[in-house]
Amino acid sequence: MLLVAKRDRLARDSMTAAMVERLCERSGAIVRTADGAGDGDGPEGVLMRRIVDAFAEYERLLIKARTRAALAVKRSRGEGISRQAGYGYRLAADGVHLEADPREQRVLELVASYRAEGLTLRAIGARLEGLGLVPRGRGKWNPTTVARIAAAAMAA
Repeated sequence: MLLVAKRDRLARDSMTAAMVERLCERSGAIVRTADGAGDGDGPEGVLMRRIVDAFAEYERLLIKARTRAALAVKRSRGEGISRQAGYGYRLAADGVHLEADPREQRVLELVASYRAEGLTLRAIGARLEGLGLVPRGRGKWNPTTVARIAAAAMAA
């Protein structure tokens, strides 16, 4: 038996919930909820499970839509979206708005230039270290960090 507190804790996606239930059935187990909603093998139990699964998915989609809308409003106001600003920016003194970070903006320019020259990510990291530029929060440039910054440089 797979016991979950509530059916919507099993999954917030109808397809995922159905797949988990099928996998449990194949292995000889059943899915049950601590609150008992949708338990049972009859038509009523199946209907209730499907309804609960659909509402769980609906709730997830509502949360996603609200979050996107709120982030869009913050972006349109030029406000920071997270505690850590994207590379090339920092939180302004007011603690709300973003402002360009001159050192990181320079790194973005250099990375874009080096990529245009055809340098590898490792070679770019080595050049940046040679100039005494270090990544945010770390001492050395690794290819993954350089790739992320290169993507940010191309988006800017």
